[in-house]
Amino acid sequence: MKRSEINAAIRDFDALIARHGFAMPDFAAWTAEDHAASPERSRWLAERQIGWDVTDFGHGDFAARGLALFCIRNGLDGPEERPYAEKLLMVGVDQETPYHAHKHKLEDIIVRGGGTLCVEFTDEGSVEPDEGPLFDHAMIDGARVPAFQVHRLEPGQSITIPRGLQHRFWGEGAPVFVAEVSQRNDDRTDNFFLEGVGRFSEIEEDEAPWRLLWNEGSA
Repeated sequence: MKRSEINAAIRDFDALIARHGFAMPDFAAWTAEDHAASPERSRWLAERQIGWDVTDFGHGDFAARGLALFCIRNGLDGPEERPYAEKLLMVGVDQETPYHAHKHKLEDIIVRGGGTLCVEFTDEGSVEPDEGPLFDHAMIDGARVPAFQVHRLEPGQSITIPRGLQHRFWGEGAPVFVAEVSQRNDDRTDNFFLEGVGRFSEIEEDEAPWRLLWNEGSA
């Protein structure tokens, strides 16, 4: 991705968050200079993968296949670390996050506002979960539903994504403001894509970064 595309995505996401009245932590507005001025805290955040994250999954067309995220909290292994994570996501209209599965992470995807979030599962490419059996169903706010169909979630609804099951999602109607709560998250090791795509994008530096991505901090 071009850095200008990443900057534009973060600005759009920042505006979407503001429209929905969600108050962000102070480090969401940090510039590269702020990270350099607070190296210990910047390193702490980066080690836990906390902060901005924009990817086109190596596809080269962010509007068609891409995702913008902000990780608010996350932990590492260890008795004093948080065993949970929280993220915000911006999902564009017809913007696909491709099929992927997680071995460790059990997650709830929650539609906080905007358009409709479409979530689809497939029985191809499942991975063996680290904990528990592989399920063939999902839960939408306490209601058990067959996994292998398209689920359309309106603002206020949430779906629990089973471990090990390949899933993809996209937006309809308007950009979707999404939250994710889960067990602690490691995006470097716990994403198993059905296709040969990448989790992180190579960046073409055509302008200065407006906000650093979490993997560009001081870790």
